[in-house]
Amino acid sequence: MRPLLIALLSLSSLQANAEEPWGKVDLNAAKPLHDKACTACHIRMYGGDGSKMYSRDGRMLSNKLELLQRVASCNAMVNAGWFPEDEGNVAAWLNKHYYHFDQ
Repeated sequence: MRPLLIALLSLSSLQANAEEPWGKVDLNAAKPLHDKACTACHIRMYGGDGSKMYSRDGRMLSNKLELLQRVASCNAMVNAGWFPEDEGNVAAWLNKHYYHFDQ
């Protein structure tokens, strides 16, 4: 019984310390990546500074994982050449400034 209890306690501590879906991030690196690869397209689509893309009614993202997947998809569509850690940086930055998903 004791080994089972120890195993269960270790699993519960892993869940509590689980990383965000984008892993460890560098928020300072994210804004320049975003501005270079994302802003022009978003301005063409929504005008202004393009940030309406993130705050519009009917936006389709509802959690952090979907946000990370969308950033990866956009990276591929515009051929930005980002590495997965770059995608994670930008997704975390967008979450901090626009989406505020707590998940």
